[in-house]
Amino acid sequence: MAVNLPLPIPSSLIPVAGIELGHAEAGVRKANRKDVLVMKLADTATVSGVFTTNRFCAAPVQVCKAHLEGARIAGVPIRALLINTGNANAGTGEPGLANANATCTALAQLLACEASQILPFSTGVILEPLPVDRIKAGLPQAIANLQADNWYNAAEAIMTTDTQPKAASRSVVINGTNITLTGISKGAGMIKPNMATMLGFLAMDAKVAQPVLDHLVKQVADQSFNCITIDGDTSTNDSFMLIATGVAGHEINDVDSPEYAALAGAVTALSQQLAQMIVRDGEGATKFMTITVEGGETVEECRKIAYAIGHSPLVKTAFFASDPNLGRILAAVGYAGVDIDVSKLNLYLDDVWVAKNGGRHPDYKEEDGQRVMKQSEITVRVKLARGAATATIWTCDLSHDYVSINADYRS
Repeated sequence: MAVNLPLPIPSSLIPVAGIELGHAEAGVRKANRKDVLVMKLADTATVSGVFTTNRFCAAPVQVCKAHLEGARIAGVPIRALLINTGNANAGTGEPGLANANATCTALAQLLACEASQILPFSTGVILEPLPVDRIKAGLPQAIANLQADNWYNAAEAIMTTDTQPKAASRSVVINGTNITLTGISKGAGMIKPNMATMLGFLAMDAKVAQPVLDHLVKQVADQSFNCITIDGDTSTNDSFMLIATGVAGHEINDVDSPEYAALAGAVTALSQQLAQMIVRDGEGATKFMTITVEGGETVEECRKIAYAIGHSPLVKTAFFASDPNLGRILAAVGYAGVDIDVSKLNLYLDDVWVAKNGGRHPDYKEEDGQRVMKQSEITVRVKLARGAATATIWTCDLSHDYVSINADYRS
């Protein structure tokens, strides 16, 4: 059960001019479920992405990066994205690369473009051969139901252990032109930054120059999908893609312009919403936690401390139990690898001042800590008194269900 995460309302997901979405039930891993998605793009679109840092990155990630680079060198547009769930096509060696390329070729033939203009994505079980024939067989069905207002079905078509689809829309007015943004994401477990284990696709009808979009996707990822963690595992298939279809307005071609700032703000806000949806739907999650570290010398050291807290099984299980065993948080801060002066550290749990100058606050009462711990949403705030830097991440607790879900995942 996701933590305070209502189901998206299909009618609230705004179509983005210049992109159509179609899905199929191809039986990639299980029958009678949406598991193949095609996103067809206008030839005016620019596309950019960031990908997993896992050295065992999956075949589709390798092919996708090569196709993006090749399209730029050739000066041709990306025409479609092809996503399958149920099988990650990771740890599959040269056959996996051949299979990823084969799916691109099959879709390119249906769309009358080159295979290099298709970007493939996969998510699901690792170390198993991709059932290429099933995906190929499902493509005509996906093409047949291509629609601009198919975002809800698209969100369902990329789910694995997610309990619900994740999608949202928003708009921003730039120079008198209304820009529409709609995105989907998936992820529930095996989540850790750089990238967080997930797939995310965000489309907008803005016209954005390729170098500007490349800058934007990295900036946005660093403030959204790279700020979440569930279990500390970095997957093989993580990808976050920005698509600017180019249908609306004049081109944004300067990262220092007011137009860029307005667009970046809207894209970041929507990406943070999609990223937090992943945490709220973390496998077995019952608590959503915001961890903020303030007063560091650098953002990097603030993040290091925040992740030490957010990754700690002892901290996460204490939150699941609503147990104010908050010394576990101090221990995580201490082993994070930052040379802090603990005598200056202060720790807050929502409005409760827990630790003052490195020790238990004299006025702290355990019943106050327990009151906060029983909430479904909790903020942990650490103040270092070292500088002006700050960082925030989002995470969840670790429950019995997390173990059960992952023990049964392949069955």
